[in-house]
Amino acid sequence: MLQLRRLIIANADAFPELGAAWYEQGFERVLDTLAATFQRMADYGLLRMDDPGLLLWIPVNKAMFTGSSPHTDADLDHYATVGVRAAYR
Repeated sequence: MLQLRRLIIANADAFPELGAAWYEQGFERVLDTLAATFQRMADYGLLRMDDPGLLLWIPVNKAMFTGSSPHTDADLDHYATVGVRAAYR
């Protein structure tokens, strides 16, 4: 599985539709489930965080699999802000 992941990421620029399909149909679904679980834990006071997606490196993984950064400047500002907040808790 790790070798396949590396192969897809290495070829994301040449075959962006393959990377996007891999990300959306598999990896993204797992991350969504984990993010929802982390959010429930935060709701119960068992975990402190501002953005479960940042915890899971969703933006970084999406960029790796699709070969580009689909994030706006506002998205990147948000990730930087919550990342700094998490680092100084």
